[in-house]
Amino acid sequence: MIRTLVVDDDYRVAHLHAASVERVPGFACVGEAHTAAEAREAITQLEPDLLLLDLYLPDEDGLVLLSSLGSAEKRAPDCIVVTAARDIEAVRTAMHLGAIYYLVKPFGFAQLRDQLQAYRRWREVVDLGGQADQHRVDKLYSLLRAPSTLAASRVGLSPTMAKVLDTIRKTPAALGASDVAAQLGVSRATAQRHLAELLKRGLIELDLAYGSAGRPENLYHVAKFDPQSN
Repeated sequence: MIRTLVVDDDYRVAHLHAASVERVPGFACVGEAHTAAEAREAITQLEPDLLLLDLYLPDEDGLVLLSSLGSAEKRAPDCIVVTAARDIEAVRTAMHLGAIYYLVKPFGFAQLRDQLQAYRRWREVVDLGGQADQHRVDKLYSLLRAPSTLAASRVGLSPTMAKVLDTIRKTPAALGASDVAAQLGVSRATAQRHLAELLKRGLIELDLAYGSAGRPENLYHVAKFDPQSN
């Protein structure tokens, strides 16, 4: 279980977030804190794996708290910031201090659930240990993107375009328009039109394959940011 501490000055909001954490498989809320001082004490006593951290605390800014945790002797818990603070400087500072993600209030249960599930998948890979080549590093970064991010990127896709995208995702090797057309049973021109639109949206990427003669062939593969890529 991923032991989670909720830190929020609003008792009602803290209770709601704690209840939401308990609803997500693999997570347990081990406590709530409503000030930075309470959070420090709870971190020492409970040793949580993850903080849900509000930035507006009555005794100290949440970013100051997060910064101090990084200088502690023990490894600091991971942190997802949950706050109404919308200024870019706060987001930048949170990222600089190692926050796993930054959720802007208000948000629904589904958005929190998706981010917790993304974090759990990330933890499963990190906990395996071992060496990290570039492929594994890319995967670790992509895993922190919740599925909702992917869902948003699919808004406006026609059924055929969605099938083209799924075909690219499910195939390890890069595919040309003719390959996609053959797999889906559509014309090459149709496949090429949808591939061009997916490329424009940034959902796929293009490589050029140079043969022994003639023009280079356009080959498409899934975009590196895609959270479903392997």
